[in-house]
Amino acid sequence: MSRSRSRRVRPNVLVTGTPGTGKTTMSSLLADAAAMRHFNVGDLVRQKGLHDGWDDHLHCHVINEDMVCDELEDSMEEGGNIVDYHGCDFFPERWFDLVVVLQTDNSVLHDRLTSRGYMGAKLTNNIECEIFQVLLEEERESYASEIVMPLHSNNVEDISRNVATLTEWINNWRPPVQSN
Repeated sequence: MSRSRSRRVRPNVLVTGTPGTGKTTMSSLLADAAAMRHFNVGDLVRQKGLHDGWDDHLHCHVINEDMVCDELEDSMEEGGNIVDYHGCDFFPERWFDLVVVLQTDNSVLHDRLTSRGYMGAKLTNNIECEIFQVLLEEERESYASEIVMPLHSNNVEDISRNVATLTEWINNWRPPVQSN
């Protein structure tokens, strides 16, 4: 068990999922309900310039993963954070006590993404990512299976249920006992 995880008195939760699955909406509501800090990595990248430029093909910033991790390190060691981002494989495993993967039915996701103006390769890539459960597999490869929690996120009822479930989990969380 790493020292940073054992010193925390509040857990850290990573919320992932394909763009359009409701990560930011749910994370904001959860942060309010559980009195935790919310870091939207996409916003952080834009606000603090934690990127290596713009990808014209996918119409997004190319994040600098090292800069993002450096920016978050101190807060993550303190605990009490909800981090929302569509990927997970570059975050240190020791940071998170729970990894939530939001999943949305393809027809719902398609409507959400097209209403955001996604088209072409960006739309196709994201829909395929959800169809093939790429992010769920990425989380399962990057984190211990017992901390990965897939949740449906198709409508307001799902989001409300998820916030309630996760708030209860956070309120019942206890730091792991450090063994010698």
